[in-house]
Amino acid sequence: MAALEEEMLASGLPVAALMEKVGQAMAAWLRQQPGLLAKGVVVLVGPGHNGGDGLVVARELHLSGVKVQVWAPLPIRQPLTAQHWSHVNWLGIQQLQNSPDVAGEALWIEALFGLGQSRPLPETLASLLQARQSRQPGKLVSLDVPAGLCSDSGRPLLGGVAVASRTLTVGLIKQGLVQDLAIAQVGRLVRIDMGLPESLLQQFSAQQPLRICAKDLSTLPWPQPAPGAMKYERGRVLVIAGSDDYPGAALLAIKGAIASGAGSIQAAVPIAVANQLWQVAPEVVLKAALDSSAAGEMTIGPWLASHDLSRVDAVLIGPGLGRSQESWSVMAEPLQRFEGLLVLDADALNQLALSNQGWQWFKQRQGPTWITPHLEEFRRLFPQIKDLQPLDAAVKASRLCGAVVLLKGAHSVVADSSSAAWQLGETVSRVARTGLGDLLAGYAAGVGSLDVATAGGCKGESLAAVALAHAEAARRSHRGSSAGAIANSLAELTISLQSN
Repeated sequence: MAALEEEMLASGLPVAALMEKVGQAMAAWLRQQPGLLAKGVVVLVGPGHNGGDGLVVARELHLSGVKVQVWAPLPIRQPLTAQHWSHVNWLGIQQLQNSPDVAGEALWIEALFGLGQSRPLPETLASLLQARQSRQPGKLVSLDVPAGLCSDSGRPLLGGVAVASRTLTVGLIKQGLVQDLAIAQVGRLVRIDMGLPESLLQQFSAQQPLRICAKDLSTLPWPQPAPGAMKYERGRVLVIAGSDDYPGAALLAIKGAIASGAGSIQAAVPIAVANQLWQVAPEVVLKAALDSSAAGEMTIGPWLASHDLSRVDAVLIGPGLGRSQESWSVMAEPLQRFEGLLVLDADALNQLALSNQGWQWFKQRQGPTWITPHLEEFRRLFPQIKDLQPLDAAVKASRLCGAVVLLKGAHSVVADSSSAAWQLGETVSRVARTGLGDLLAGYAAGVGSLDVATAGGCKGESLAAVALAHAEAARRSHRGSSAGAIANSLAELTISLQSN
């Protein structure tokens, strides 16, 4: 965004015109929220151009009849911001000499620092913002980026950060604003359109991270089997999941695969799950009822070594396996030779992390691989990049190992080895419940099997579509937030996607 602004200004667009455009657009959005403005507003004016944007907002709201006060806690540095400060004084807008009342009912509009913050907030200012959140939670709106927040990583800077109920961000979504670390500080994220020329947007590379939301379901790729395709041509998936301790994980992964619309679903599960499978999922073919070890973990290696995987398009292994004592090397060779899509989740990733090869094993795979770790599983598998923020971490991991990575979180990230990345937006917190990860893994394997069957290539964009559909099914679910309820919602959504 900083580079785009530089190019626009270099073309001859005056800084004053850009500030006016941005401030007017923000004021227009605020005027459409009369409930926020009912008790008046206090604009916190920073020393730079973000403060100037805030002063344009102050002026426009004042002229609309809103009671406005302004306060500049730091000396104003930018001449253009100083001119706006002089003008609001001329208009009769009250300029506070002391800090505003943290318990006051007026909305605080925070326009302190904006894009590219790197220094901690002054201690007195950080304490004031903390007290405001304590006394009047939800009564602060930030302009562009909350004060004290890194707009690239989403990490709060040392010392403190503003907590906004809404953040009005200008032009492009700053990637730090959608990271899990920043959710509590950003609040509801609103993009303010500043009319960026289409020619500038065309300059972005294919590696530019993309934020994906519900409206993108209609444009992301979805495998479309031929109208006359028989069941074995509509995706064949094998689910290897569960243990005596976690039998439900296997059943939920199977429900995810069923929701995907895959034509043929097979399962290798513990005996305890196998005995009831025909009752809960009669359409699933039971390929193996596997014995468990003394610790209750399913023994997979010997069966996998003797089973012909060439008759399936995708294999999922991992949900609910438990911390097995079985060595990864026992399973490695048949999975390495498998030419279809391999989806590794949960305890399969943990077992691989404990092996001598770790993530290097992916480089020996003959077919495509998708992995679906949560943050702790990711850190075990990729300890050398565990401290990167999720977006950068997923991109780096995929480039290292060649697998497509779905790093799960509130705003999950998908990245592939080309450095392309997609990050979810507008998700709902109810997806963070036991069993939803198992459902997602099964759904990914099912959709992936369709991708293989239709020569889709199993690229990152396909897994991004899977993650988005899973999140959107949770948002649309009206019959509950359990994994079972969301599985039904996911099946309904998938039918609509496959009908497009």
